[in-house]
Amino acid sequence: MRYNRLYKDNDFLTPTTYTQELSEYAEQLSYEDIPPEVVERAKMILLQTIGAALAAKGTPIAEKAGKMAREANGGPGGPTTVWGMDGKMAAVNAALVLGTISDALDWEDCSWTGHPAAGVIPCAWLAAEEKHKSGKDLITAIVAGYEVYQRIAMAVQPSDERWKTKGWGLTSWQIFACILPVVKIYGLDARKINQAIGMGCECSTLPVAYHATTMSDFYHYEHGYRARDGFLIAKSVEKGIHNQRDALDEPRCYTGVICGDDGSNGSADTTIRSGEADLSWLTRELGERYLIMDTLLKHWPANMWVQTPVELVNGMAKEHGFGPDDIEEIILDPPIRNRMWAPDEGFTSVTHAQFSAPYVIATMLLHPNPGAYWYTPEMMKDREVIALAKKVKPGTSPEDSPMTGFKQFRNGSYPMKTITVTLKDGRTFTGSMDCHPGHPANMMERGEFVSRFRIQASPVLQGEKLEQVIETICNIEHVDDIASVSGMLA
Repeated sequence: MRYNRLYKDNDFLTPTTYTQELSEYAEQLSYEDIPPEVVERAKMILLQTIGAALAAKGTPIAEKAGKMAREANGGPGGPTTVWGMDGKMAAVNAALVLGTISDALDWEDCSWTGHPAAGVIPCAWLAAEEKHKSGKDLITAIVAGYEVYQRIAMAVQPSDERWKTKGWGLTSWQIFACILPVVKIYGLDARKINQAIGMGCECSTLPVAYHATTMSDFYHYEHGYRARDGFLIAKSVEKGIHNQRDALDEPRCYTGVICGDDGSNGSADTTIRSGEADLSWLTRELGERYLIMDTLLKHWPANMWVQTPVELVNGMAKEHGFGPDDIEEIILDPPIRNRMWAPDEGFTSVTHAQFSAPYVIATMLLHPNPGAYWYTPEMMKDREVIALAKKVKPGTSPEDSPMTGFKQFRNGSYPMKTITVTLKDGRTFTGSMDCHPGHPANMMERGEFVSRFRIQASPVLQGEKLEQVIETICNIEHVDDIASVSGMLA
């Protein structure tokens, strides 16, 4: 094993081997190592993410991503399938589409650090299809992707102050969710995986989230760009580009740059910091604790902090039998910072609407079956939807901050929300919830995932073909060649 050295002003500090340890873990992980409950969770994440991608069929985001990929591909042709679309493409171009549409409706997963599924799942599937690998290989690549991605992402999470002033650059570390499953499927050894991680460090985006200011749907396309780059990096290493190793051990390459090198570099037996980066996360409980099990899976196509209030209103409406025309007012307490808007003119983008608790609650009440139509330009400016959204108002408690919410999420809980619905006839109903269905502490059962998939996949799959896809994904470990079943998703 090669030992890299960290430097400060050219002075020797401490030898570390984080990048190599992660690389060796990824290389050596086998299907037989993975506990049954982790295999099951990987399959449900696979089912949910494919469903979220299929649900986006026909949306402007999916159409634009498809056009870009077809142009890059020079027309149809290649070894991999684009879910929900006709024709095949080279894997790198298919990844651009699938990474984008996996995130387009904000209906996949949420870890403590972003949306790994939008990278891990399409990249693992496409690489397995391209290389004719088995379902067991696919599951192993998914787990390797999650375990390495999440540890790198956690190592570089910003402080509260940096989050407030610089934003939260989740699409920076998303690159590792895309590289790892591809290099695992490609069968690269630890030395080459180490090279690929180094290329990911240098190809990552700036640690900002400008979309959170502008509400641009470019945010969704970024997930596609990272998926494409994951393939390009894996292929670069496969072709022999080298001398890019041990990048996570070098603060000038990624960790110190992303978190800011404040001159506080120091070391202890298990922890070394580069600015705000906590590098001990890189190998924390590696091989012992499966962080994929701490992933949240969304019940509704909306921002993660919107899930609980939508779930509450949906349950109360079913229990008490009221509809949108009966509602006088809905109070959400505590309100969610930057998630309570309902502009008179409607919403300017899909992202703008997905981040609005009033909009998603109103749309769910008026159109109970979720889908891409929730985010059509017409729906986002619909006067009936906007009028009902304006009845969703903030309570009197101080606003919850997503920063605080993520801390609760990491500690195994979630922000408690209370909904009070007042009807026009004077009746009032109140309900509270913290960990909504899909939260790791309240995870959905397989049957619930399957029911949601039937709704998600309906733009592409119906009847016997739909049931065949469900059966195949739920038993993907028995598939000998992913390429033999990919056609079902076209």
